[in-house]
Amino acid sequence: MRDIAIRLPSDLLSAFALLSRLPLPNHHGTGAASAWAWPLVGAVLGALGAALASAALWLGVTPGVTAALVLALSAMLTGGLHEDGLSDTADGLYGGWTKARRLEIMKDSRVGSYGVLALVLVTLARWSALTAVLVYGQNGGGLWAALIATGALSRAPMALVMALLPNARGEGLSHATGRPSAATALAALLIALAIAVALTGWTAVSLGFAALGAAILLAFIALRKIGGQTGDILGASQQLAEVACLAVLSARAG
Repeated sequence: MRDIAIRLPSDLLSAFALLSRLPLPNHHGTGAASAWAWPLVGAVLGALGAALASAALWLGVTPGVTAALVLALSAMLTGGLHEDGLSDTADGLYGGWTKARRLEIMKDSRVGSYGVLALVLVTLARWSALTAVLVYGQNGGGLWAALIATGALSRAPMALVMALLPNARGEGLSHATGRPSAATALAALLIALAIAVALTGWTAVSLGFAALGAAILLAFIALRKIGGQTGDILGASQQLAEVACLAVLSARAG
């Protein structure tokens, strides 16, 4: 217990430094050992988005414009980390014919047609679902609960995919971060589910299945096409898990 208590602040700082651009004190990162805290980062980022949404709606900004502002804030708070992973994943997995070529494309900083399409379609889906959630939240539908739960649940699959699949490249951010243990990945999932249950009740079951389903599908495709995961795959898993959660919440709002 004493070791855990000593490591807790370092893990939290490491998780926030890795997944956000929030100003934090300098520290020595703990790598994949901090993966259990990734849902906590997502919850904080979701809360910041909810705060902006609440303020904008109170000022009379329409739900559609508010949704766009929340998505813009999310991208700024993460440095577009997950969006970049999504575009590189789409380009790599579907722009090459061999594992080596796919990995080469994913490493290229240029964005191809598959990457652009993935960004446009997923962002459009996030915006559309988020708008419905904001309309529902504006009428007392639990805006804060929805965004915080989504933020937490969309980060847990990254830890699971990272733990279950080998690194496909042998270099890069994912490789440098390391590979979390099964216990660490399970802790991330349980923390995310606990946050979601506390905030959304039984809806958390549907949200959890949606987030995990999207990530597992991507993991299966990545395993078949490149033999494992990369940082880009992890980023894409967050984006797909997020849109899956928002889709469930928007269906409830309807």
